[in-house]
Order: sequence, then C-alpha cells, then structure tokens
Amino acid sequence: MKRAQSKVIFACQECGHQSSKWLGRCPACNVWNSMVEERVSSEKKRGLKSSSGAHTSPTAITEVADVSEKRIITGIGEFDRVLGGGMVPGGVVLVGGDPGIGKSTLLLQALGQFSGKYGATVLYVSGEESEKQIRLRAERLGVVTDGMLVWSETSVEAITAKMEELSPAAVVIDSVQTVYSETIESSPGSVSQVRESGAIITSVAKKLDVPLFLVGHVTKDGAIAGPRVLEHMVDTVLYFEGKSGHVYRILRAVKNRYGSVMEIGVFEMKDSGLREVDNPSEVFLAERPKGASGSSVLASLEGTRTVLVEIQALVSPALFGVPRRTVVGVDFNKVLLLIAVLEKKAGISLTHHDVFVKVTGGLRIDEPAADLAVLAAIVSNFKEVPIDPRTVVFGEVGLAGEVRGVTRADSRIKEAEKLGFERCILPKDNLKGLDKGFKKAHTGVAHIKEALDAIFG
Repeated sequence: MKRAQSKVIFACQECGHQSSKWLGRCPACNVWNSMVEERVSSEKKRGLKSSSGAHTSPTAITEVADVSEKRIITGIGEFDRVLGGGMVPGGVVLVGGDPGIGKSTLLLQALGQFSGKYGATVLYVSGEESEKQIRLRAERLGVVTDGMLVWSETSVEAITAKMEELSPAAVVIDSVQTVYSETIESSPGSVSQVRESGAIITSVAKKLDVPLFLVGHVTKDGAIAGPRVLEHMVDTVLYFEGKSGHVYRILRAVKNRYGSVMEIGVFEMKDSGLREVDNPSEVFLAERPKGASGSSVLASLEGTRTVLVEIQALVSPALFGVPRRTVVGVDFNKVLLLIAVLEKKAGISLTHHDVFVKVTGGLRIDEPAADLAVLAAIVSNFKEVPIDPRTVVFGEVGLAGEVRGVTRADSRIKEAEKLGFERCILPKDNLKGLDKGFKKAHTGVAHIKEALDAIFG
C-alpha cells in the first residue's frame, strides 16, 4: 500500500495564513515572526459527518420537529446569566482570557458545584495539569465530588472515545491548544491542529448532545490564539477579563447563539475561589470620592443588565508642549473625538491641557451612551466643579454637538433610582418615550450646551 506523502508549509499562528516558504511578516495580518513550519499530509481527508452520524437530505423547516430549548442550570447565577440562562445540550462554549485570570478555576468550580448538586457525571480533561494538581485545586474550591471525573490527556481520539463511552453531563477541555489529533503531523497548538482538533471534538459533542467547554489561550493582543475559524465553529465565545491588581473579574459574552451578546457576569476572586457579585453597580460605586471634580456616573447597558459605573477625568496644563491623552476603559479615538466636539461646539479649549480618562473597577465600556458621561467628567475637572452626586448621565454625542437617543433608557433610570439617584441627564428623545412619572425628576437635552448647563448650571 502506498504511503501518504507529506509536504512542508508555513502557517501563521495568529490568523492561519499559509505559505509555501517562510516569511518574516505574515502578509495577511502583518504580524512579525508568526510563521511556523507545519507538515501536512497529501492524503485526502474525509469530511466530518453531520451530528446525526450520517449524511442527510434537506428537510422543509415546517417538517422539522418543534423542540423547546432546554437549559441546564449550573447553580452559579452569574455564569448561567452570561451563558443565556444555563448550559445548552450540544452547545460548545469557548472561554478565553489572560494567563492566571481564573478560567480553569471558573469552569472547575461551576461544573463541580453542578455535579455535586445534581449528582451528574462531568468529565474534566486537562492537557496542562496533572490529576493531582486538579484535585488540590478542587479541594481549595470545595468541589470534590464522585461525579467529577478528571483526566490528564491530550489525544483527541482518546478524548472523543471516552466521551462516547461515558456520555457525561458536561465536558471541559483545558485547553484546546494542548490537544492534538494523530491524523495531523504538526505539533499541538499549531493552526492546523487547533482547527482539526476543535472540529472533531465539537462534532462529537453535538452528536452526543453534551455541553462542551473549551479553554483557549490568548495572544499578547488579547485575542484567542489559533485560527479565527475556531470562534466561528463554536456556539458561544466568552472572555474572562480582569487585572492582576483587581480582585474583580468580568465574564463577557462576545458571541452567543443562545443568549444576549455582551452580557456580563461579575465575580470576586477569593482564596476559596470565585464569588458572585449580585449587584455590580454597588461594587463599582463603593469607593466613589465625595465632592471631587472630574467624576460622573454612567448608566451603562451590558447585555440585558444595567450597570452604574463611575467615569473619572483629570485635566491638567500640558508641561511639554504636546498635550497627552491617556484613556483606560473606553475607546481612545472616541475620547479624542469628544474633546474635538467640546472645543468646536461648546467653546471649551483643551489644546494646551493633558486629558486622562478612566472607567473605575476595571470595566470596559464600548457603548455610545457613555459619550455624555465622558464629556461631563472632563468638563467637571476642567472647571473644578463637582457634579451633583445624585445625578446620572448618559447619551450619545454626535459631531454637530447633538445628544442622540440610546436604547432602553427606562431600564437605566430604574437602576439609578434603585440605588438612590434622584436625577438623570439624558437625551431629549428618550425623555419623550418615558412614563409620566419619570419626567418630573429628569432632564432631557438635545445639545451638549444644554447638557452642560443642566449639569453645572
């Protein structure tokens, strides 16, 4: 029998681009020194079968059985919230985050509690830790149960065979970059291995209707390492965010076929594991300074949840001619745009001032409703006039200085009132759509000049 020959290619470990020769810089993503040698068999590969195990014919959608979506509750409310209400049978979840942020701790704690509470069998496969190391961490987290099966294995074929043998209630692969398929000659972690291994494990999980969690390493830029096709292949992509100096961790959904995108869950890292934070608004505002200028409160919408966060700004004279702009927690270019709008439409010149903007608590805000709160914080510190501590600000700012409406203003106001805030500065268009009971206490503005007069007048 003629043996299959293999050829050498060079694949980018960042984007998956392939080349017949080594290149110093990837022509697709422009990353330097990312091309790695891989061996690819010339033998034709068989395509993956469908989740039913065989090729099928198309079916009219009206003839497809109406099956209600089932949810499997893990028992950790913040984790279930980000998943969209719990685990979905056959759903594949990719969890990424910086090294040491707590990805393995989160999954071991969540599925360990699930196994102990319901007596379900959970398979935890690790290619990075030994079984003894997993046991030590499970004891610290208090999730040592008979139903938690731990296994130190990296072979995809062995893992899928064990999944079919056990049919567990859930499976964790920690991490997808450490497993390898014997049909691929390249080393674990390479683009072809991650792509092929992810496809095989995902196919088996869907065939068995087993919830699958894949832990993914991230690059220095924060993206999940390996080919981008891995994120398209799975049903849900979660990022575990946080800084080493902060005790709070944020689990964010950036893709979810079964729930809301950009939903967040907040956890506090303790010696005994992760603790849920039921009311993150109180946490983010707990250490807010009293009577200090440059501080505004934003009612931000994160998925289906409204979170109140503090935005701080510091404006000081530039000492070296060229003013500095430093931003943490919001988009840098957006702050530059808002400073330009302030100068052109409100007559506040910051050309000779350094401007520093920060979202406290380690949270990152990407929604347009933060524009007005950022402006308010900058002007507050520039004028050295504090904002009323009982006031919440939100609204999108356009290039003409207009304040545009945002989504779900009523939810933002209700969250603010629940925490004792008495007044909201919001877009005038949103004020028109509110109930009459809201209109007496809140102020609608159509332009940033109106907003600044309402805040500081």
